[in-house]
Amino acid sequence: MEKQKRVAAIHDISGFGKCSLTVALPIISATGVEVSVIPTAVLSTHTGGIPGFTYRDLTMDIRPIADHWKSLDIQFEAIYTGYLGSFEQLEIVESIFDDFKKNDTLVFVDPVMADDGKLYVSFPEDFPNGMRKLCQKADVIVPNITEACLLINEPYMEGPYKQDYIEGILRKLSDIGPNMVVLTGVYFDEDRLGAAAYDKKKDSFSYAFSEKIEGSFHGTGDIFGSILLSTLMNGFNIDEGLQIAADFTTNCIRRTKEAGTDRRFGVNFEAGIPELLKRMKKL
Repeated sequence: MEKQKRVAAIHDISGFGKCSLTVALPIISATGVEVSVIPTAVLSTHTGGIPGFTYRDLTMDIRPIADHWKSLDIQFEAIYTGYLGSFEQLEIVESIFDDFKKNDTLVFVDPVMADDGKLYVSFPEDFPNGMRKLCQKADVIVPNITEACLLINEPYMEGPYKQDYIEGILRKLSDIGPNMVVLTGVYFDEDRLGAAAYDKKKDSFSYAFSEKIEGSFHGTGDIFGSILLSTLMNGFNIDEGLQIAADFTTNCIRRTKEAGTDRRFGVNFEAGIPELLKRMKKL
């Protein structure tokens, strides 16, 4: 039997509201990949439209956890980062990359910091500079359009987009350092929404689209990233992984919208896992 692959997931965790670790852990684990976690913060709920949440910063715990893992000589096939709440956390995670990255370790960074043309209010204006430095050490980055524009110091534009514009952004993002860049929130018309990827080594572009469902749904970026990483860990190429991630995310949104679930509570990804495993030939 093939040796089980292991991912280190460095994200915050919300007790309620499906995002970050409460998405990454079940999805990646379901696809047969072991997940070890370093929580960067613990919240009672996510912060998207839910007032009164509690928040405990775990910055001081990140390095000791990593040091303990290092003392045990734990190896990882991938390191996956999401929301990092401060420059200090960025620096600590950068050092973790240095400690654990081997020749065959995939460093997968979701530079969570902005959406809808705006930097999240919890971040200072120069935060994208710190995130850019972290992305320099990544093999794969998965920004949305807003985050991409902040990383390359370009003004944000509303869609629909032109293909030349998207491919120009992807090339500029690859100049930061990663060999693979995936851009989410891409659409060329009002009917389909998806993602685009650029493989710097092959100098090739990939696209994946699915039905565009109106509305904003919390946690979908975490779902897309977790699915994409899972496909790469299971031997799928980027073209296949993009389409699987786009279709799965869209189905989660459709399922949640049809059920009339409060959008603040996250989307129903759980019901889609059996179909995901069939598509990945796990069932």
